[in-house]
Amino acid sequence: MRILILGGTAQARELAAELCARDEHRIILSLAGRTGETALPVPSGSRLRVGGFGGADGLAAYLRSESIDVLIDATHPFAGAISENAAAASIESGIRLLALRRPPWQARPGDRWTHVPDVVTAAAHAAKLADGLCVFVTTGRLEARAYASDQQHTYLIRTVTAPDGPLPPHHTLVFDRGPYTVAGETELMARHDVAALVTKNSGGTSTSAKLTAARQRGIPVIMVDPPALPASGEVYFEVAEVVRQVIAIT
Repeated sequence: MRILILGGTAQARELAAELCARDEHRIILSLAGRTGETALPVPSGSRLRVGGFGGADGLAAYLRSESIDVLIDATHPFAGAISENAAAASIESGIRLLALRRPPWQARPGDRWTHVPDVVTAAAHAAKLADGLCVFVTTGRLEARAYASDQQHTYLIRTVTAPDGPLPPHHTLVFDRGPYTVAGETELMARHDVAALVTKNSGGTSTSAKLTAARQRGIPVIMVDPPALPASGEVYFEVAEVVRQVIAIT
């Protein structure tokens, strides 16, 4: 069986590794190539593809040309456009779509979350905080420019690779990739005297330690809610569930 996995997440690589361990599957792992993900090891036995497809029509054409039997969307929760293209391509090509999702984080007692719909709104909320505070931003390199006009706060900006575009005048860049620990996040926040956290609600455990550290520190969190994703396809929340479904299809 030939399987195309739209990935870029740790879950996608885990899934590819699990399926590659079964000789009856031929796996193509497709990455957008935007955040240094191509530098990570590729599961043995899988074939790596990097770059876009040219929209839903291009993806559908690729599925047919590569004789793909199953399409798996294991992209980031905020990669809404890719998920929409996957859903449309599945319908156009008639190829089965399985979606591996991460349930969003849920607030716990002691959390001080403000929910916002996008990064632009998050930046506006951050700008309204008391002057002089340090704001820890983990919303990604492409969105770092949203904070560029704020001259009243210091920003601790963590990304995997260097941000694109202008940055706020008072900032510190940290280049790192999860998984993170509560101890590490607590130390980082204390060292920079972080007074607020801005993050996307991407779910999972790889980057959730910052939420625990923020809760223990008693600081507010500006939480960017994930976009609505297509309802088409079969949705699963665990790698093992997708593996079982693929085995059943086989």
